[in-house]
Amino acid sequence: LKKEKCPDGSKDENVFDIRQGVAIALCVKKKDDKKKCMVYHSEIWGLREKKNAWLLKNDIKKVKKKKLSPKSEFYLFIPRDESLLEVYEKYPKIVDIFPSNSVGIVTARDKLTINWSKEDVWSTVLNFSKMDSELARLTYNLGKDANEWKIGLAQKDLLDSGLDKNKIVPILYRPFDIRYTYYTGKSSGFHCRPRPEVMRHILAGENLCLIFTRSTSASKPFNHIFCSKHAMLGRFYPDAACITYFCPLHLYLETDKKDLFSHTKETKKRLPNIKLELFTTLFEFYKKELSPEDISQYIYAILYSNIYRIKYAEFLKIDFPRIPFTKNYSLFIKMAKYGQELVDMHLLKSKMLDPPVAKFQGKGDNKIEKLTYNEKEKQLYFNQNQYFEGITEEIWQYQVGGYQVCSKWLKDRKGRILSLSDIKRFCRVITALKRTVEMQKDIDKLYPKIEQRVIEFQNN
Repeated sequence: LKKEKCPDGSKDENVFDIRQGVAIALCVKKKDDKKKCMVYHSEIWGLREKKNAWLLKNDIKKVKKKKLSPKSEFYLFIPRDESLLEVYEKYPKIVDIFPSNSVGIVTARDKLTINWSKEDVWSTVLNFSKMDSELARLTYNLGKDANEWKIGLAQKDLLDSGLDKNKIVPILYRPFDIRYTYYTGKSSGFHCRPRPEVMRHILAGENLCLIFTRSTSASKPFNHIFCSKHAMLGRFYPDAACITYFCPLHLYLETDKKDLFSHTKETKKRLPNIKLELFTTLFEFYKKELSPEDISQYIYAILYSNIYRIKYAEFLKIDFPRIPFTKNYSLFIKMAKYGQELVDMHLLKSKMLDPPVAKFQGKGDNKIEKLTYNEKEKQLYFNQNQYFEGITEEIWQYQVGGYQVCSKWLKDRKGRILSLSDIKRFCRVITALKRTVEMQKDIDKLYPKIEQRVIEFQNN
């Protein structure tokens, strides 16, 4: 269900009149010489009626075909720029740079497990844990039990955890949208898959995690990179083709498992979650010691380059991003500084967010009802009388991971009353998007120089 469009952006229809995509392969198996085997590709775009008419008029022998040379590791039966792939594959994958990584938390029941505040979480935990299972099913609209999530097991997990307020933790639910959950770390419990092996490093102390995907929808551009200081969901992005991964920057040594989930500010021993060979290779070129933050910030900036995203768009649709590392130390540090500023903005702690570019206007009850965007006046109404101004079309349309950020943030709060802190936060989000757009342009000025002298990594 990739919802592909024609190259010109018009509608593309399936000749079989079903939703799922269909591939037709005409194959001939030869017994003698495998080296003579060849793969050809042809395609037709457009509406079903047009395709059927074409099929009636044409013969398979007369179809224009392109000879392909499928290569490891995916052996794709589609045309692509193999010369560009040869260059791209010399860059290390992000999951090889950060060996400890995982998909995000799977709750199985977001409406039960994710709440707006710590108080909401605690109230839900106390009530749900002590309810009759069938009453809980009706009260929280939980539907039927699943193989890996059952009401009885979820309730038992909560009670076994000791009903401890310290287990209430912030969770990044959507871009710029922090909510709260109760985290026990037990699989098939309150959360279906809590990913404790990696998530514990986020909960153990000060840390940062990069959020990315292994692939994107064939019809959507790559903008699936974000960061967080908190736990995050496996379905962080809306695209069904995208499974969200995260990697912590630091790994905390496990001396006392209970202490790892206590959320104290005590200093614990930690190691960088970065492949040692990368530090060694970069030192050989730079003759300078780099911190884990230097490397992660450089990577973050690279993945926000529009030039990079467009150039390697086809490869980003099918696998993890790969990162070009420059041989030039000065370029590396400049790019890392851009990355640091982007991270600070996306965590909403940058000085560049003050004063905010957006303003809250109008009198009313602050209730979110219906969104209406006025491009000419740069105003975003959320009810009949109240709006945010200073939102350009570029900011309004800006996406992270397939989400139109401004729209998503407000729509998820439909029916709620915006508090003063909500209003301030949204104005900072708008400012962060504006500064991100500006910084991406600066990064693109620098990026071509990065690829002029790139370190080649072997055996990736």
